[in-house]
Amino acid sequence: MNSGSGSARDFLRHLASRGRYHFTTEELARELGASITAVRAALRRLKQKGLIAAPVRGFHVIVPPEYQALGCLPAEQFIPQLMNRVGVPYYAGLLTAARFHGAAHQQPQVFQVVVPRNRPAIRCGRVRVTFVARHNAREVPTVQLNTPRGYLRVSTPEATAFDLVGYPRHCGGLSNVATVLAELAEKLSPDQLASVAPLSPIPWAQRLGYLLERVGAQERAAALGEYVARSATETVPLSTAHRLGRSERDARWKLAVNVGVEADL
Repeated sequence: MNSGSGSARDFLRHLASRGRYHFTTEELARELGASITAVRAALRRLKQKGLIAAPVRGFHVIVPPEYQALGCLPAEQFIPQLMNRVGVPYYAGLLTAARFHGAAHQQPQVFQVVVPRNRPAIRCGRVRVTFVARHNAREVPTVQLNTPRGYLRVSTPEATAFDLVGYPRHCGGLSNVATVLAELAEKLSPDQLASVAPLSPIPWAQRLGYLLERVGAQERAAALGEYVARSATETVPLSTAHRLGRSERDARWKLAVNVGVEADL
């Protein structure tokens, strides 16, 4: 299928000339008027030459020269298109969102995406994408950031702060969460923190307020403290991964401080 392979390359050039860098196996088959089997053979040859990559089966991205060492498009340049194709609401969250908001003390090794139900991780060349399940992901406030291929949905700084404390296992533990919050604090609106708090379990607000105070951002936690005073009815552990033991109690945040937290400031 040498002629077919050439036609496939023409198809790639046509897409790229229109600023589009993704396509499906079925689209290429329709374009070439070829069988899926023949098209997959052409795709294998293009992939071997480093011209395309497949983050998931049947979904392909064009890899321009500047990204061929990466072996894939950067995740922010194909995740929006992939999520649109599969019809799943999403946002870039956790450490990835913190990086977009300027908290880049430790560059995340993976691109973290929040979705309503978990999905298998993606490995595409040197690009790694992990998915974190949050049942109300669709309701979490986001901002749109421009990318070379369109725009990416990213959780707001305040929603990011809640996710960081809600999913510490995905963020390097509570001490690393505190480090990131220290960098993120200047972007946090006290009123917006209190406004988005009802989207998360109340213990997340208790832990977030405590950690913000720990990193010297007491003023950012003021309105959140009022929310916790109204809403929290019981004392919860700072870390669910550690035993309570003889934990120190923090009355303001109704927390059992059962683990030490040291931010790397």
